[in-house]
Amino acid sequence: MLRVAIDGTPLAGPGGGIRRYVVELHAALQREFPEDEYVLVSDQLGDRPTGLSRHWWLYGLNQRLAGFDLFHGTDFSVPYLKQRPAVLTIHDLSPWRFGQASDRVRRRVPWLVRLKRYTLILTPSEAIRREVIAHFGVSDEDVVAVPLAASNLFRPVAGDRENYFLCVGTLEPRKNLTTLYDAIRLLRQTHPQAELHLVGRPLHPPADSEGIRYLGEVHDEDLPALYSHAAAVCYPSLYEGFGLPVLEALQCGATVITSRDPALVETGGDATRQVDALDAAAWARAMSEAAPNPRALARAAEFSWSRTARLTREVYQRAVGK
Repeated sequence: MLRVAIDGTPLAGPGGGIRRYVVELHAALQREFPEDEYVLVSDQLGDRPTGLSRHWWLYGLNQRLAGFDLFHGTDFSVPYLKQRPAVLTIHDLSPWRFGQASDRVRRRVPWLVRLKRYTLILTPSEAIRREVIAHFGVSDEDVVAVPLAASNLFRPVAGDRENYFLCVGTLEPRKNLTTLYDAIRLLRQTHPQAELHLVGRPLHPPADSEGIRYLGEVHDEDLPALYSHAAAVCYPSLYEGFGLPVLEALQCGATVITSRDPALVETGGDATRQVDALDAAAWARAMSEAAPNPRALARAAEFSWSRTARLTREVYQRAVGK
C-alpha cells in the first residue's frame, strides 16, 4: 500500500492541460489501485494555511505530508526541503523557451533540480524527456516519460464532416495561429466555404478575420461533436510537451494535421499528417487534401489513463525504493 500526496494546485486555476492531467491521473490511480491512498493537497484549496504554514513550499506542505510515503508535484514544483521521496512532473520547457510561465516557476525549477529536491522526474513524452536531460544536465536514469491520454468522454459523434477546420487549445503565440490564419485565407481562394473555428481563451482576431470564427471556451461535453464533424483538426504549434487535443481528436475519429514538433509527431504517429509549422501554403494544401485516416481510432486506443496510472505508480514505487 502506498500513501501518496498529489499537488492539487492546478485545480484552483482555469481549465487547461495541467488541470486535466491532475483530475484524470488522480481518478485513474484511485480506480486502478484502491488499496492505496491518493490525496490531493494544496494551499489553494479549502482553508488557507496560517502562520509559518503560509510559506507552503518551504514549511506548510511538509507539515501536511506527515504520514505520506511520497509527494507528486504535478506542476513544476516539489517541497523546498526534501523530507520524503518526491516525483516532479516537468510538462515541457516552455517556461524557459518562451517565457510563458511566472518568474517564480522559471527561477524555482532550475534550483530544485540542481539541489536534487526531486527523487525522480516525470515527463509526458520522450521528446521532453530528452530535452529535460539536456537542459538541466540530469542523469537519464532520473527522468521517466509517461504518456498522457484522452478522457473517455471523447468518442466519435455520428454525423457528416462539415466545411470547418478546428483548432483547440490555449490561444498563445507558440500555438502559431497566425500561420493558420494565412492558410485559411489561401484555402478560401479555391474553397470559399471553408472556415477556421478556434476554441480556447479569447484572443483578438486579425484585422481580416473573414472565414475565422472564435468559439471561446467550450465545455468538454461539446468538444467531441466539434472534433468529429470537422473537415480536419489543425494543430500548428511551434512547441508542445504532448499535445493532448491531438489525442482527443484522434479518439473522436477526426482527421488531424499537426506541425512537425517532436512531441506532436510522437503523440500522433502515423495517424496524423505532419506539415512544416510556418509554411502556410503547405497547411492550405494539407487542409484541401484532408481525408479520414483509418489509423485514427487505433492510434488513440494505444493510450489510456489506466495505462498512465499504472506507469505512474511504477515510478512512485521506484522513488520510494530509492
